[in-house]
Amino acid sequence: MIAVPTSLPAVNFARRSDQKEIMDDLQGTGPDWHQALRELKVINRFLGGNKLTLKGIARLLKGSTAAGPVAIADIGCGGGDMLMVIARWARKEGIPVRLFGVDANPHIIKYAEGNTAAYPEIQFMAADIFSEEFRKQKFDIVTCTLFTHHFTNEQLVRMLGQLKEQARLGLVVNDLHRHPLAYYSIKWITALVSKSRMVQHDAPVSVLRAFSRKDWENIMNRAGVKHFRLRWRWAFRWMLLVQGYQIPSGKSKSSSLITG
Repeated sequence: MIAVPTSLPAVNFARRSDQKEIMDDLQGTGPDWHQALRELKVINRFLGGNKLTLKGIARLLKGSTAAGPVAIADIGCGGGDMLMVIARWARKEGIPVRLFGVDANPHIIKYAEGNTAAYPEIQFMAADIFSEEFRKQKFDIVTCTLFTHHFTNEQLVRMLGQLKEQARLGLVVNDLHRHPLAYYSIKWITALVSKSRMVQHDAPVSVLRAFSRKDWENIMNRAGVKHFRLRWRWAFRWMLLVQGYQIPSGKSKSSSLITG
């Protein structure tokens, strides 16, 4: 059984919270986790997260050239749901892709492999994104959906500075807007309909750990990322688009370690 804290700190929307989520446990596993992953899939679909990421990918691919399948990595992939959304979209658009899911929790990776068995274009890697092993990877596009709020500002400065060098075409970051209406809405919705104690705890905490526009601008400035596009979208989402560096046609870089 998941232990949920019995008391929460006073709600403060002025700055990002450092309160931990249950999902931050990188060894977490079991039926409660699987239930949470299933519910997060539904929440992300109905609150616009999937469409936002696809729009970002489409924008980065516009006018690009590649010698082979487009290599897209989803960092913090969870159960692989966003990867399946991308795979279906790519099939519909006739875009050949190689999709890579990366998560630091090996139990989540095992769940994701079973969850995405019908998609041979998807493969997975259990890795710390700050590890030397992962830093060697090169992709065309890197996506992060509801992932960046798990990190401190200092960690994000390091992460984004690293990822912009790993992604040929660029990065698509899809995460939450820290706002009272977003917080109280998700707190009420999950209390009413969620069967997962993890989701009931983590969903509102995620909003408190999320971002204002000023947060993102400060992080990007510290990371040395000068050219980016930040857009607010319903429901209380930020889409951060970072244009990557272009490699001449015929010399497309893709992942060298993850093979299959």
